[in-house]
Amino acid sequence: MLVSLVGIGHMVIRPPSMLARCPYNHRLNPLGSYINALLCLGTKSISSVKVVWRKDPKLDEAIENDKRYKVCARVVKEVLNEPGQVIPLRYLEKRRQRLRINWTIKTFLDRNPGIFDVYYDRIKPKTQAVKFLRASDRLREFLEEEKRIYAENEALLVAKLCKLLLMSKHKVISADKLVHVKREFGFPTDFMVSLVPRYPQYLRLAGSPGEGKSFLELVDWEPEFAKSVIEKRAEEESRLTGIRMRPNFVVKLPRGFFLKKEMREWTRDWIDLEYISPYADASHLDQASPEMEKRMVGVLHELLSLSLFKRIPVPILGKFTEDYRFSNSFSSVFTRHSGIFYMSLKGGIETAVLREAYNDGQLIDRDPLLEIKDKFVEILEKGWRERAERDRSNTAKVEEEMMMRALATAEAD
Repeated sequence: MLVSLVGIGHMVIRPPSMLARCPYNHRLNPLGSYINALLCLGTKSISSVKVVWRKDPKLDEAIENDKRYKVCARVVKEVLNEPGQVIPLRYLEKRRQRLRINWTIKTFLDRNPGIFDVYYDRIKPKTQAVKFLRASDRLREFLEEEKRIYAENEALLVAKLCKLLLMSKHKVISADKLVHVKREFGFPTDFMVSLVPRYPQYLRLAGSPGEGKSFLELVDWEPEFAKSVIEKRAEEESRLTGIRMRPNFVVKLPRGFFLKKEMREWTRDWIDLEYISPYADASHLDQASPEMEKRMVGVLHELLSLSLFKRIPVPILGKFTEDYRFSNSFSSVFTRHSGIFYMSLKGGIETAVLREAYNDGQLIDRDPLLEIKDKFVEILEKGWRERAERDRSNTAKVEEEMMMRALATAEAD
């Protein structure tokens, strides 16, 4: 599989059929000798082709906008996981680096008021009282709302869990892996003990989570679980138009991305390959075949579609390489199919983003469980507004005092 240059500094896949027509000349183009060398690598497999990454500022901004909310969520989780759901402030201060907080805890609390109450207590009897943190009444109200939202969306949570297992090679995944990705898919913190046991008709847990030898197995499922987002979309379009629609990917090229004729032909040929459901048995497919690439893109598309924000850090996806039969170089798919995915490097972490879920950087394909995030952001923003009002009031008082002093000085003169 070959590459061609499209736009400025952006490489994409070129079909092998174009090998004989290399339009690049090293005497006319300083990159010509490098490009021609690449064009002559006709024996290179599609998975080994290196494709140059291109920045998408809007999608990067979407990730950046969630940073402050996520820092607060990490701190809340840290406090709630403590015995009695309280923690000495100085203990939390020692964990700042692990929690990735760039300020002191005192500054963090000042910048994010309304989440915690600060009070004095003794760590041990007869010791001096020190500052402790506990959830505020406002945060307690949110936690009750969170329980309600989880209860209302329990069917969705079960379907997600079954779908993750159904796509896997043997319909079994390490329980510890699933616990590790709970935030990406919106599962409750204790879903292995609060949710899984209530659905023995679908799920069976072997071992104990946390021991490294526990597995969650799919024992049965509903036919609807075995339909991908793409298949459901085709069914809905067929229903609305009365014309049988073929399942396939939405290709949404980023702005300024121009495809040469040869690349358009390659993309058309790849899209024309039959769509392979991520829930279909793929054991007969050769790992290096175009069909397996189509199937892998389908699995990654479905995983991102099931996620809360329609994006997942690539290292987390990499933990499931064996479960979902990904190649070791699976991450190159995200740049090779730039019209379907975007690979963000924001924060020094590779994050795979589903393009069709966003419009101008705004998430349009919203998961119902995002209501939890919305409620949490509401209490954060309320605290931020109160802080801003307090700062304005303090500033006004200082200005008034300065004016009074100036008037008093003027009268004295």
